[in-house]
Amino acid sequence: MLKPVKKRFDIQITTARETVNKSFELDKNIKAVKGVLVTSDKDDLLYYRGTQKIEINNAEFFPDNYESKLLMSGINVPPKQRYYDIGNVSPGNGIIKLSYTDADDGRTAFVPYRVSLYVDCEMEDEL
Repeated sequence: MLKPVKKRFDIQITTARETVNKSFELDKNIKAVKGVLVTSDKDDLLYYRGTQKIEINNAEFFPDNYESKLLMSGINVPPKQRYYDIGNVSPGNGIIKLSYTDADDGRTAFVPYRVSLYVDCEMEDEL
C-alpha cells in the first residue's frame, strides 16, 4: 500500500547573484513524485529574485530560469492544493537536482536566505 509523504530539502543563498546547485536523494521506498512546492524564510526575495531548474531522475521538469513565484503558494490556497502537480513521476534513481539562481530585481535588497523545495511523494508502506 502507498501512503503520502512530504519531503523537504533546503539550500542557503549566502551571496547575491549566485547560483547554487544541489542534489538531494529520496528514500529508497519512494515510489512516485506527485508535486513540488518552493518556499523560503524570506518569501519576498524568493518571489522577486529567484529562478530555478528542477530535475528528477535526470529528467528536466522545470527549465533554467523558471520563476520561483510560479512554484510558490499562498496561505489562501487550501493545503491539499498547494503543490504544483507533476503527475505520478517515477523517482528512478531517486535524485532530485535543484539549480537555484538569485538575481537583482531593483525592488529588494539582498540578505542571506533559505530556499526550501518540498516534494509531494508516495511511499511504499512498510508493514
